[in-house]
Amino acid sequence: MSFYSDVSTEDISDELETLGWYHYDLSRHAAEALLLSNGSDGSYLLRNSNEGPSCFALSVRAKDSVKHFHVTRRDNTYVFGFNEFATLQDFVSHFANQPLLGSDTGTLIVLKCPYPWRVEEPSIYESVRVHTAIQTGRTENDLVPTAPSLGTKEGYLVKQGAIVKSWKQRWFTLNRYELKYFKDKMCEEPIRTLDLKACSAVQFDYSQDRVNCFCLVFPERTFYLCAKTGVEADEWIKILQWKLSQIRKGR
Repeated sequence: MSFYSDVSTEDISDELETLGWYHYDLSRHAAEALLLSNGSDGSYLLRNSNEGPSCFALSVRAKDSVKHFHVTRRDNTYVFGFNEFATLQDFVSHFANQPLLGSDTGTLIVLKCPYPWRVEEPSIYESVRVHTAIQTGRTENDLVPTAPSLGTKEGYLVKQGAIVKSWKQRWFTLNRYELKYFKDKMCEEPIRTLDLKACSAVQFDYSQDRVNCFCLVFPERTFYLCAKTGVEADEWIKILQWKLSQIRKGR
């Protein structure tokens, strides 16, 4: 039996068009940007996934990051988490009760409010008063896109010191191509900012006398970090490796 439904993608889209928080082909990056810029903690939306015609993604804002969860349509039902919903209306009614989600990393998220795909925009525009060229002789080929990726992540990791090889817990934030670590979550100034453009590799590490370790290789130093669980370490490694792949594509 095929994993995908015999119902056509067009039929599925027609049904989902009645759902005000279904964002069609909105990309993962755009969903993160939208929820981080305009949403609030617990805001969520449904969008198409690139894993198949009957696969969708539920993107949820969790404080200063965005988590993504699988939603699958099989035959006439919607499968999400541990639940299977016979109709789209049952699926929507489930979210009206503000369900609590727990991810692999232990993050608990309350789904508070859907983010609608139609949002009223203010009709306020600036008038152009100055318009002149700053540089001359340039062409459209000089307009190289430099927008960084929008994947984000944060959490506590245990880091090995550079000189004294002791291990200390630090709060890490990943935003665009910068990995910052702080003394704790409440500190505003980071101890150090690592530019991932200079990082050559991210991988699991088994050289240390600790579990759930991984390392970031830089020209001047290799940073050794440990997560609480293997799942959390794997999540950090995957998003960091994805960042490096995006950097290499742009070179």
